[in-house]
This record gives sequence, C-alpha cells and structure tokens, in this order.
Amino acid sequence: MDLTIQHFIALAPLLITTVTVVAVMLAIAWRRNHSQTFLLSCAGLNLALLSILPVLKLTPITVTPLLQVDNFAALYMALILVATLACVTLAHAYLGDGSSGYPGNREELYLLILMAALGGLVLVCAQHLAGLFIGLELLSVPTYGLIAYAFFNKRSLEGGIKYMVLSAAGSAFLLFGMALLYADAGSLSFSGIGLALAATGVPSALAQLGLAMMLVGLAFKLSLVPFHLWTPDVYEGAPAPVAAFLATASKVAVFAVVVRLFQLSPAASSGVLSDVLAVIAVASILIGNLLAVTQSNLKRLLGYSSIAHFGYLLIALVASKGLALEAIGVYLVTYVITSLGAFGVITLMSSPYNGRDADALYEYRGLFWRRPYLTAVLTVMMLSLAGIPLTAGFIGKFYIIATGVESQLWWLTGALVIGSAIGVFYYLRVMVTLFLMEKNLRRTDAPLKWEQRTGGVMLLAIAALAFILGVYPQPLLELVQHAGFQLGSVVVKG
Repeated sequence: MDLTIQHFIALAPLLITTVTVVAVMLAIAWRRNHSQTFLLSCAGLNLALLSILPVLKLTPITVTPLLQVDNFAALYMALILVATLACVTLAHAYLGDGSSGYPGNREELYLLILMAALGGLVLVCAQHLAGLFIGLELLSVPTYGLIAYAFFNKRSLEGGIKYMVLSAAGSAFLLFGMALLYADAGSLSFSGIGLALAATGVPSALAQLGLAMMLVGLAFKLSLVPFHLWTPDVYEGAPAPVAAFLATASKVAVFAVVVRLFQLSPAASSGVLSDVLAVIAVASILIGNLLAVTQSNLKRLLGYSSIAHFGYLLIALVASKGLALEAIGVYLVTYVITSLGAFGVITLMSSPYNGRDADALYEYRGLFWRRPYLTAVLTVMMLSLAGIPLTAGFIGKFYIIATGVESQLWWLTGALVIGSAIGVFYYLRVMVTLFLMEKNLRRTDAPLKWEQRTGGVMLLAIAALAFILGVYPQPLLELVQHAGFQLGSVVVKG
C-alpha cells in the first residue's frame, strides 16, 4: 500500500517517540548529563502526547496491515505516554545528582523506558499477530534491563533474571499459539481470524489450543493467576520508578491489545475460553487479595493488589458487550492514576538513592509527622485502590460491577465484592500505619531537593485528580465513550 501524509500524521506519536529514543541515545554518546537527558525525554514524550490531537481528526485509519490507529488506540496511547512521563519524572528524583545519588550511569534508564513505551504504543495499535508480537517484545526486552538497573542490589538482579526467564517462556507459548491459530484460520490479522473462526461456528480443537497457548503468554504479562508468581519478587527488586512503569504503562498496553483481539474476533472469547477466563478472573481476585493481606512490604503488597485488579478487569472482558468496553477504559485510567501515586510515594521516600528502596511497611510508621504531603497522597491512593466513594477507584469499580450485573455474571460479581472486602482490610492497615505515633519522632518534613519537589508537585496533582474524578467523573466518561471501536477498516487515500 502507498503511504500518504495522513498515514504519517496517524503514526506521529510512534514516530516522535522513536526520534526521541535516537536523540537521547546520541545525547548520551555526546555528553553524559543527567538533567539534559531527563529534559530531552520529557520534551519528546510531551510532543508525542500533543501529536495525538491531530491524529483524532483522521481516525480510524489503517496504516499497513499491521497497525490500525482509531479512537481506542488514541486513548491508550495517551494513557501510556502520561504514565511514562510520570515515571520519567519520578526516575529523575529517584536517581538524584552528585555523590548522594545513584552510583552508576543514570542516563540509560531514560533510554530503556522510552523504548519500552514505544513497544506499548505499537501494541495498542496492533491489529495483526505480527504487530502484537513486535510490540510485546519491544516492550519486554528493555524491561529486563530496567528491572535489574540497580545492579549492586541482589534483589534487583534476581528480579531481572526471573522476569527475563519467565518472559521468554511466556513468549514461547505465545508464538506457538499464534502458529497453531494461523494453521487453523489461515490468517494473522485479528479480523481475519475472527471471520475464519465465525465461519466454522464452533472453533476447532486446534484453534482453541492455539488461543489457550496465546492466553498463557498474555496472562503472564498481566500477572494473572496461575502465571503470577514472578510479580511480587520483580516489583520488590525493581527500582521504584520502574515498578511504577511495570504496573501501569506495561500492563495497560498488553490489556488493550487483548481487548482489541477479543473485540475483533468475538469467537475467540466464546465457549470454553470464556469459562477459562472466568475461572482465571475469580482465582486472580481471591488469591491476589488473600496473599496481599500477609505482606509487610509495600511493593509486594501493591504487586499482589495489581493481580486482583486485573482479575476485576477480566470480568468486563468476559462480558465483552454493553458497558464492557467503557468499563475497561474507565477502570484502566483510574488504576493508572492510583498506581502512579502509590509507587510515586515509595520513589520519593527512597530518594536520594541509598542502596535499597524504602518499601518496608515499618518505614512508613508515623510518616504523617515527617512528610504530611506524601501521607496525604498515599492515603488518597489507598482509598482509591480500595474503591471507597469520592475517589476515582470507586468509579472504576462501580463500572465493572455494572458490567457484571448487566451480563448477569453473578458469581464473578460476587467474587469482586468478596475480593474488594478483603482489599479494604490491607489498604486500611497501610493507612493506619501512616498515622501511628512513635517516641522522639520529628514533626517536620524532611528537606527536599528541587527534583524531588517536582515529583512531589506531580504526586499532589495525581492525588487531586483521583479525588476530582471520584466526585465529578463526567469528563472521563465522555472521553472513554468516544474511544470505542470502528470495526470497519478505513484506509485514507492520497
């Protein structure tokens, strides 16, 4: 196909992010300067974010058989870019400057985050199994280096190796599943697979096996039970801004492509596979929440919590009609906001870098008397993750419950209610810890450098946003309603 100027405009977020990667790499080769690399990365991400506005005037548009840029892709590209921008800002505060900061090379962290974000952008536009695999690997491979970035911390290295080995196994399952699906359907495009499966009425045993193997690979990336065992160790070992990226941008990209695959190939999520997804959803909700109760490490607690949250999202994926698409959009936006806030507090508590992150729960005892602003942010985030009214998390959970009730998925909705009740217990335990009094505790906030203040201002903005969306969610709901699928492929001709 002939590429026109419209196609290049549609690809602007991906192209600008690619140019930013090259610019950052050349800047590092020319002169190592932490602040310069940070500013270049931020400028590129902001430009990519702004370039989504002209893209919206062209959607939907098919750019090669691999990618389709539509309103759905635009929403999730914006979400990934915002999450990456927040993680880059936190990374600058985390790495610090001079002798008190991170002892190794700081600049490559930004390069790896930008490349992983580019993989996420490719994923959310993918409408073809080849596009899905390219995006997934571009997202995963830089993440290995990001997790093990604190190379002198054995937990960081352990987390990086675990993620690399298990991710390779997940990718092998995914590729084998794609091969089986192609052998049966004769097509690699999502819509082609959908048509082939629909034509046969009930998917053949070969197609079902292929889809099941693909589900194993994708469930690993989303840390769904029983493919979740890597999550707490990797979250604990990874530097705090990297754990934030892994919990937000990385998972949003993978979940968005799963939604697109199941929406364009409805037969893929029907029958036995629908029952399997329902079982995985219940297991993820209950096991994720029950294991989080026993944690005394905040990063591990958030890791198990994320397993439960993606279990909640599977309810909307199983429903796959009515409010489902809207519920997924609302829930992912609210989840990203709250996760960024929670990991952001851990990041600023851990700065400047001193060998290990401040992630043990006892380190947050009486935090209110030392850093009241960080306490306020973490309290709002915990309330939002618990789904308490007047927070963004409540709106997300309400939509998931509404989807479950609309589709009459009663036992899934029941699991959500039970899981949420368990979740309230351990989120409240974190909040209570923040306000506990201790003897000889200083009642002043610790002195902060300007880069940490920048991260602090961003966290306060996130906390305000979580509260505003909980009180007045209308702008978010309108945004998500416009991000539906256009199921017909559209090609703009020059």
